[in-house]
Amino acid sequence: MENRVIKIYHGPQHPGITGNMSLELDLLGETIKGARTHVGYLHRGFEKLVERRTIIQAFTIVCRICVPEPDPNEENFARAIETLAGIEISDRAKYIRTMVLEMARVASLLLWIGGQSGSIGLGTVGQWSLFDRDLILDLFEELTGGRVYHMYIYPGGVRRELPDGFLDKLFELLDYLEDRLPLYDKVFFENATFKKRAIGVGVVNRDEALKNGYVGQVLRGCGIKRDTRRDNPYLVYEDLDFEIPTFNGCDVYARAMVRRGEIRESIKILRQIIEKMPKDGKIMQKIPKHRRFKIPKDDTFVSTESARGEYSYYIAGDGSEKIRRMQVKGASLIHGFTLLEKLLIDEELSNVAMIMNSLGICPPEIER
Repeated sequence: MENRVIKIYHGPQHPGITGNMSLELDLLGETIKGARTHVGYLHRGFEKLVERRTIIQAFTIVCRICVPEPDPNEENFARAIETLAGIEISDRAKYIRTMVLEMARVASLLLWIGGQSGSIGLGTVGQWSLFDRDLILDLFEELTGGRVYHMYIYPGGVRRELPDGFLDKLFELLDYLEDRLPLYDKVFFENATFKKRAIGVGVVNRDEALKNGYVGQVLRGCGIKRDTRRDNPYLVYEDLDFEIPTFNGCDVYARAMVRRGEIRESIKILRQIIEKMPKDGKIMQKIPKHRRFKIPKDDTFVSTESARGEYSYYIAGDGSEKIRRMQVKGASLIHGFTLLEKLLIDEELSNVAMIMNSLGICPPEIER
């Protein structure tokens, strides 16, 4: 019988899809011969939405560009506006912002564990990691009033002071999470099935990773030590002691082990923040009122290190209370199209979810 290529759609409701997107796959038997990414219509056009609103109105939009980890969007936006407006925030506000970013990183990495373990049928691990993530979301709710969208890192500082006893609760949670890591190692990261499925799968060429602008765990999983927190420090990262985890292998397993190391390092960073947090200092600088908050005719470019890699904002003003141009650059566009579509060729259908999860793709970041 003549071999026939059939077309199927993987997603958008498939549990192995990272968000509201789908893959159009050409299959010869169980082998993928063609792959095309289709991003969904859940969120789109954020850049233009921002450009049609005042600065304060735009603040509530940017966090939705990546739902699993909205805080780097808030920080990039606030820091870009502060740079253009000449606003300097206090050391205490910087420490609080750094704390929020690292909490968000751990929560996002725990969510990733759930997705990646589920992609190979380890459902129990996903339940554990989502429960542990919820404990971080409990603290976010106490701090910001929201579990997912926080709208807390605001131009001029942060929106509210730390609740009484918050740092003590965070310290206790860090102890708990640190005690949980050996369990994740035993059941997931050192799992023989995961190793057999992940090692040698989704291999990224090291030179192409540098040439094509791949970021985050894709680069660090190739042994390349790149991290915005070290390469171009912001907030208080220069004052903190932490390592940049890397792993040689360039495959799904290497990217998993990098993420495992990043959870450990974020816990280490958060402990230092608790110890060094200044007791005095304004959490919010005085800023102009809503319709009087104008930014000069100038532009700026800022970056943070999100849980998925370098995350950047370009913002330009024209002297009015609105942003003339905003452009967002994250990992998802280059990882979700150029890289994913290439990695899937000649792979088995059963590896699609695992490879996709290893790249850290957030669809609204593509449809921005």
